[in-house]
Amino acid sequence: MKPIRLQPNRKPIMVDPADAIGLARAAVTERAELPGMSLMEHLDELRRRIVHSALYLGAGFLVAWIFRDKFVAFIQAPLNHIGKSLVFTHPMDPLNLQLQVSLVGGAIVASPFILFQVWLFIAPGLYQKERRFVIPFMTATVGLFLGGAAFGYYWVLPGALKILIVDFGKNFTSMVTIEDYSSFFLSIILGLGISFEMPILIFFLAMFGIVSPRFLWKNINYAILAVFLVAACICPSPDPWTMCIYAVPMLALYLIGIGVAWWVHPSRRKAKAAKQAAK
Repeated sequence: MKPIRLQPNRKPIMVDPADAIGLARAAVTERAELPGMSLMEHLDELRRRIVHSALYLGAGFLVAWIFRDKFVAFIQAPLNHIGKSLVFTHPMDPLNLQLQVSLVGGAIVASPFILFQVWLFIAPGLYQKERRFVIPFMTATVGLFLGGAAFGYYWVLPGALKILIVDFGKNFTSMVTIEDYSSFFLSIILGLGISFEMPILIFFLAMFGIVSPRFLWKNINYAILAVFLVAACICPSPDPWTMCIYAVPMLALYLIGIGVAWWVHPSRRKAKAAKQAAK
């Protein structure tokens, strides 16, 4: 157990460094001294951000709907590349696909604006020095998601389709329906896009003092296990070398997250401030 000193005139909280819940409680207690809003003001602010985000999502949906044919062709391209095409078993399937594509595409188009609304909601709980991370936060969040989605589209999805349909399914007649393919497509693209947001999650956990670079490095063996479990789930081939190809980018992102945690952790900022005050 060690004391976590919050504000100069407040009593330290005894917290076990390995206790993430205790660290989270200490972080919340520390930020309770920030000038904030009442509960009703928080709820009103949340409502405002949700409404604005919904409007941005609606605008993105309309933009994506205009280009829906191009989006559908983009989705079908990996399947067409192996000489296959989509079929449908229900009259509503083509319309449902266009609606689904427009919704997901609209969410991606509107994501910078929606993320800015998220930042505006959490900004009152941040110190002034922490609010300067808004541009890096938005740039990294969108960039990492698009990077993960591109990795899934150009690398994982074509390999999965080739192995599952061309190799394992060579003795059978394939009939890939719109509903099954769209679910398979989104599970890979969105799954990898979200998994590539690992440094952003670590960024917030470290900035609030919930995790530290030492904690992340100490538990890297558990992180490696989790990464390889995820890679085994998304890898279409039982070949361990192929699974390693999928796991390496996620492990690299975890290591980048350790560097991000060192950069934004409160202990580093406090040590830097104490060093400047001593001069």
